[in-house]
Parts: sequence; C-alpha cells; structure tokens
Amino acid sequence: MDTRTKILTAAAVAALEPARPLLLATGYFDVLRAEQAAELAEARRRTQAQTLVAAVQPSAKETLPPAARAQMAAALRVVDYVLIAETEDLDSLAGSLQPIETIRLEEAEASRTRQLIEHVHRRQSR
Repeated sequence: MDTRTKILTAAAVAALEPARPLLLATGYFDVLRAEQAAELAEARRRTQAQTLVAAVQPSAKETLPPAARAQMAAALRVVDYVLIAETEDLDSLAGSLQPIETIRLEEAEASRTRQLIEHVHRRQSR
C-alpha cells in the first residue's frame, strides 16, 4: 500500500465519514520511536476506535518538513489517516471529526526527542 494515500486535507478527512468511534491523535511526528507507536496502539485499543486520525502539528524545532513527517506518521499501521494541521485548526478539526477522544502527543514527543539527543551526546563524549 502506498501510505501517501493516507495523507489527506482536513476537509477530505471530514468528508470521508470514517468508521466510528474515531480517535484523533495530535503530535509532531518528527522523530518516530517505538514508544509512540505503542502509545497510539494502546489508545486505539482502550477507546475501541475504528479509525485513528493523526494530525501533524507545526514545530519550531522540527527536523523534517511537515510533508515528510506526515509520510512517517502514515507509515504506522495503527494510523488510518494523516493530515497536516495548524495548531489553531485543532478546535475546528475536533469539532468536525467529533472524536471519541483526542490524545496530545506533543509533550511526550518533545521529551523523547530530548532523551534521544542526550543519549547521543553521552555516547559521543565517551
């Protein structure tokens, strides 16, 4: 499957009438780690969501451009659809999608990225 077909605009996702319940996950998806995939899978299991939409958020410290981050998020099996969203669009997005729950991954992702950078620095200084 070409995972790029999972990347849609917010209007296209809303027009899909996706299977319910729907789970919305917001994050940077800049550095994907196993913990993030596990967290998404657990949230989907816990909520019994039939559809998981990942909203790629802008980040001042991003390593990759939004389109590349969207492609990485789309590569996750647990994710059904991906959209590139602006932070100010989240309320209207949640209103139109009416998710059973919205999980915010940004803080956990920032923490994991810092941990990864610190780990690399420690290994380099040995």
